[in-house]
Amino acid sequence: MSAAARLKVLQQHLISGVTTGPTSGETIPHAHPRRLCYTLENRVLTPEQRQFYEENGFLLIKKLVSNENIELYREEFERICRREVEVPGLSIMRDVSISKMEYVPDQRAISKIQSFENNETLFKYCCLPEILKYVECFTGPNIMAMHTMLINKPPDMGTKTSRHPMHQDLHYFPFRPADQIVCAWTAMERVDRNNGCLVDGVNKMYHGVRDYDPSHPRIHLVMEKGDTVFFHPLLIHGSGTNRTQGFRKAISCHFASSDCYYIDVKGTTQENIEQEVLGVGRRKYNIDEDVTLADVWTIKGRLVQGERTNL
Repeated sequence: MSAAARLKVLQQHLISGVTTGPTSGETIPHAHPRRLCYTLENRVLTPEQRQFYEENGFLLIKKLVSNENIELYREEFERICRREVEVPGLSIMRDVSISKMEYVPDQRAISKIQSFENNETLFKYCCLPEILKYVECFTGPNIMAMHTMLINKPPDMGTKTSRHPMHQDLHYFPFRPADQIVCAWTAMERVDRNNGCLVDGVNKMYHGVRDYDPSHPRIHLVMEKGDTVFFHPLLIHGSGTNRTQGFRKAISCHFASSDCYYIDVKGTTQENIEQEVLGVGRRKYNIDEDVTLADVWTIKGRLVQGERTNL
């Protein structure tokens, strides 16, 4: 199979929850050797794990992050929600249906926080050796943490605003190559179809896949607390509604090789992202007119291993 054909396969696979796949000791029946494009030579992944990522675009590692660390992140998130700690550059997103109600001063109003790189407690997630040893298999030794999120999917109030549309993360990133970017996404509690495992949204700056066929087969990834899925930025994924009364939490970071390079998104399908991000930046932070999307990401990114070269 050609590299172009493999990429097409990669783009057609979905995360709609979090799945079974080869973890340590498991094998893929009938797997046969071929040139691998999406992982680097390493001593961490088994040949079966590398082949699974090659064919599916994601890899689930069970019980990778400790309960102790997860509770640390949960407590810090709740402190942020109570406004007990200020985080420069942090983006706080609220559920649309809840935000139209009267003010709620705790986590019930907040569906997601982004860009927590300036909070040292949450940023510890991005620096965990157990995470980085897998990240290096995709990016190489020079690793940047580029985009951080803690998702607090609220119970759906019947409006389905807690859904996220099928999308590809690369649409948001003005850096390449795609194969040297990987997301680590860790469940902070059990994640299944009841509370909205990874599978259309109404938020600005959330762009679904154009002409997506909803009848395409999906993989629902059921995860336990501490399980971590690593996935390619071209993987089509999203999440369903939370049909429980609890808040489904997950923490994630997109990593990239610092050897990646920025691209000019003008004239591409990503130009709308640049206009939206810079528009928000000018309104909230009064940034200069000549600032580009690449400038924003240069400021956001933090080195977590090796040397900072291009990014």
